[in-house]
Amino acid sequence: MRYALFKQKKKRVSGAKRRKSSRLRRFLLTIFLGCFALGVLSLGGVFWYFARDLPEAGALRAQAVAQSTKIYDRTGKHLLYEIHGEEKRTVIPFEQIPSVVKYATIALEDQAFYDHPGVNVKSIFRAALSQLFPGFFPRRSGGSTITQQLIKNTLLTPERTLKRKIREVILSLELERKFSKDEILEMYLNEIPYGSNAYGIESAAKTFFDKSAKDLTLDEAALLAALPQQPSRYSPYGKNTDKLIARKNYALTQMAKLGYITAEQAERAKKIDTLAKTAPKRDKIRAPHFVMYIRQQLESRYERGDIEKGGLKVITTLDWELQQLAEKAVAEGVEKNRRWRATNASLVAIDPKTGEILAMVGSADYFNREIDGNVNVALAPRQPGSSFKPYVYLGALIKGYSPETVLMDVPTRFDTGDDPYEPRNYDGTFRGPVKMKKALGMSLNIPAVKLLYLVGVKNTIALAKDLGITGLDNPDRYGLSLVLGGGEVKLLDHTAAYATLANGGVRQKPVSILRITD
Repeated sequence: MRYALFKQKKKRVSGAKRRKSSRLRRFLLTIFLGCFALGVLSLGGVFWYFARDLPEAGALRAQAVAQSTKIYDRTGKHLLYEIHGEEKRTVIPFEQIPSVVKYATIALEDQAFYDHPGVNVKSIFRAALSQLFPGFFPRRSGGSTITQQLIKNTLLTPERTLKRKIREVILSLELERKFSKDEILEMYLNEIPYGSNAYGIESAAKTFFDKSAKDLTLDEAALLAALPQQPSRYSPYGKNTDKLIARKNYALTQMAKLGYITAEQAERAKKIDTLAKTAPKRDKIRAPHFVMYIRQQLESRYERGDIEKGGLKVITTLDWELQQLAEKAVAEGVEKNRRWRATNASLVAIDPKTGEILAMVGSADYFNREIDGNVNVALAPRQPGSSFKPYVYLGALIKGYSPETVLMDVPTRFDTGDDPYEPRNYDGTFRGPVKMKKALGMSLNIPAVKLLYLVGVKNTIALAKDLGITGLDNPDRYGLSLVLGGGEVKLLDHTAAYATLANGGVRQKPVSILRITD
């Protein structure tokens, strides 16, 4: 009986414990849920606080991206030069970016790119701890997803603070909601810096390999993908090329591990001397004097910022095939004339029917400082020599003289009011009576001076201006030596005036730009 009572009492005590334990669990659960709710609310409050004045992630694609202005020949196929500010960029669509570029970038920058929602939780936690406890958790570079890097490069400042990191996370999540992964990767590859003022993969391909991004090979793509992490440190033109090659090879190894390429492809690409394929470090410029002539015209029409960042496409009148022939002719001409101590030359070609400039060579070598090669002689006043004579002969025809008119090629002294002027022929001989057409064909000096005397200096200058010559603005400065090149003219004007003669007297002003698009 006592045993039974004891047993019953024990059961009652056990039931009380269970009820007490249950109440404790409910209390702890309530505390947990309360803390969780408070944490969620706090986190939501933090996100709301930092999201109040954030830019709209969805507007990223509509955001104006700085693109360089490109100057082309008349076909639009030959790029002559790019005008840019700090950012030299050409935006290309996703379809024109080769797979090897996409895979190499993902392999180095964000291997889980197609799997995460825009952020890497571990990286965020590590960044937060490094900000709160820098002594215990040292700051580490890297770890940001491609989405986060895009946000950081386009919508936020580069400061490294917890506040900016939170803003970066919010915008990254929103960006992933607004755009597909391919769209984000396209924006990223068109935005990021590769060094040497090259922004975006197309500009990088042009800068470092002198080709379009769509033509990049596997080893070239891997090398370019290695640059964005630290463009200056890994520059192909710097002193750390061994580190660049190591990072290129690491990219190839990771691509193979991820299944983007085979191990054999990776090994073959590693053995290629990719640095030997890089283009020399120099702003690529073709027809440099003509290009700078075009640039001056653009600067007179547009603001500097619009030229450097507006992405203008300028189709010029230049015929690239003729330009190459012109450059060759100038080089050969200078070489032949070295015995006369001539070190420079210039050439301009114009279509007489349209006035379009087809070729312009401003000096023998744009980059030769010894001859001031960057000076465009085609635009600089120079004495034209006997090439000025046709203007005088045309003036004579207008006054009624004919090609059959006879001029006396004999020693002649002209009284100019100052010192007497007594011209000589180039060969030092005299031919006596000579028809005007023959005198011009033989470029005889004495008959030409006599003809200028008959036509008049002021009348000749006025006619030359009607044909296209600028300058010669003070006729009283010039005497009879004008016909022998005594007045300075610009080669571009001189060529345009000759084009007027070739066009039957119909003048077409020089044209250098066919169209401009943006």
